[in-house]
Amino acid sequence: MEDTAIERIGPEAAALSARAQEMLREMEAGLIGRADLVERLLIARLAGGHVLIEGAPGLAKTRAVHRLAEALPGRFARIQCTPDLMPTDITGTEVFKPAEATMDFLPGPVFSSLVLVDEINRAPPKVQSALLEAMAEEQVTAGGQSRALPPGFMVVATQNSLEHEGTFPLPEAQLDRFLFHVDVAMPDAETERAILDLVEGERTGQPAPHIGPLSAEALEQMRAAVGAVHLSRALKHFIVSLVMSTREGGALEGRIEHPVSPRGTLSLAAAARARAFLSGRGFALPEDVTALAPDVLAHRLVPTWRARAEGDSARRIIADALAAVAPL
Repeated sequence: MEDTAIERIGPEAAALSARAQEMLREMEAGLIGRADLVERLLIARLAGGHVLIEGAPGLAKTRAVHRLAEALPGRFARIQCTPDLMPTDITGTEVFKPAEATMDFLPGPVFSSLVLVDEINRAPPKVQSALLEAMAEEQVTAGGQSRALPPGFMVVATQNSLEHEGTFPLPEAQLDRFLFHVDVAMPDAETERAILDLVEGERTGQPAPHIGPLSAEALEQMRAAVGAVHLSRALKHFIVSLVMSTREGGALEGRIEHPVSPRGTLSLAAAARARAFLSGRGFALPEDVTALAPDVLAHRLVPTWRARAEGDSARRIIADALAAVAPL
């Protein structure tokens, strides 16, 4: 199986994978201690998914997205969410032109290839609903007309894990639309010193390494190569078994109120393919699944009240699922 998969990657796909790995290293060079976050951002772009990043202020969440934008083709836009934000502030609106006596649509920032939605949980429900349509359908409806978004449209949203006053928690339906939910932790002392050195160097005229932008054609070729990555029957069985363990009759029964949906299965498979491609392989391995499963599956399930009261969390449940379900 693996020999066939290795042949399938071919020299062209191998060259694309090498370019993607180079881009990954360039992004990491300006983000000390954030290798996992950078990898997931790039995987999401190659797999056609969205990313939710959660963490305390000052952990380079926004900086990571800006580094990604430097490496990718297309327009980049940032939306700073506040409680008074209106749907038209992100989707755009129709304006009347007296000279022509016509209504013209002025597109909002969501009509971009990469959109950073900063502090998404501060946006009111109507704005979150508008984003949900964009993320789910790659279109927005304004003025009674649906308009398509740019090909490969991607949302990276951030939320502050410390402050909850004046926020609107994301509904499960919108959380499920994110390929990854990445929890960014505080750095250790060594990483903190490296961050200080990097920022001091930037202040004295030594900027972070420049990222050579990728062409739109190369990006589409990479995405096609990701789609050709081989998933063996055994690996598909492993992915399905992980998801089924969260459902009624599974190994985790009694701890989960709402299990992972089939979208979780499809998302984990797509992410595993992209990670294999970034590793220069034409086939995915169980390690690709186990490395990504917490960030792909945890936000798609809801623990029971009893489980939460006992200190259980969605990530702990997924960790237990990985311990209980072994790949063939």
